[in-house]
Amino acid sequence: MLIDSLSYLTHQFVDWLLGPVLLLLMLAVGVAIWEAGIALAERWLALPKLGRQGDPDAVAALGRRRIERADLLARVGPMLGLMGTLIPLGPGLAALGRGELEVLAEAVTVAFDTTVMGLLVGIVGFVLGRLRRRWYDQVLDRLEAQQDVAGAETTPVAGAPGARADSSGYAELKS
Repeated sequence: MLIDSLSYLTHQFVDWLLGPVLLLLMLAVGVAIWEAGIALAERWLALPKLGRQGDPDAVAALGRRRIERADLLARVGPMLGLMGTLIPLGPGLAALGRGELEVLAEAVTVAFDTTVMGLLVGIVGFVLGRLRRRWYDQVLDRLEAQQDVAGAETTPVAGAPGARADSSGYAELKS
């Protein structure tokens, strides 16, 4: 009796979850599209400017935040897709046992649609994460190289009072 009651409550709760899962999945698709647009603008507008005059710590922090958002999409999208797949299949299989093929067909359609949407969100998140990692690594490498060059231009050479090293590494005495 207790197991039947718990089973019924679990079934009702899981049935109730389908609506929020579908809503979250649609929201995730919207966020994935939004993030793809941000990434395009980021690649062609923001990153070149940051690579010329950015603070490496600020660039690294910005990159981490944007990569985390992409990684979240890559992980959560397929999970929501899987939930959207499994939730309708239970009632669909029960309907098959009763001979209600239309209910089964609808459940399978919802299951496949949510699987595809979840995978789409995951793919977009994965690709954006990989691209952003590469882009931000390139910008940070460029900024570090600029700092190394700037540091080398003002580094005193040992043994020569007032000597400065130019970017070629040769010492040049101040007059």
